[in-house]
Amino acid sequence: MTDDDRVFMALADPTRRFLLDRLFTRDGRSLTELESELAMTRFGVMKHLRVLEDAGLVVTRKSGREKLYFTSSTPCPSGSSTTDGSTSSPSVAFRHSRTSSAN
Repeated sequence: MTDDDRVFMALADPTRRFLLDRLFTRDGRSLTELESELAMTRFGVMKHLRVLEDAGLVVTRKSGREKLYFTSSTPCPSGSSTTDGSTSSPSVAFRHSRTSSAN
């Protein structure tokens, strides 16, 4: 599986796109913060974050006893950027790339 495949597989899930949008809004959130915004178990959120981390979209840093999640500074695959050059969240760029490739 290529890096691009991992990124698009990670972005294919609406829960993971939601998590990325939360981190794009404000980086450095704890698992507890991210979990509180979803109707799923802590372990479910951890699995989604692991997929995002494996795809290189999320990085973690330890702060005391907490593990904080940040969006990665690694650029998205070339097909996922918006054509107008605007800054948008990763999931918006993904949705845009899917609709433009369908045309």
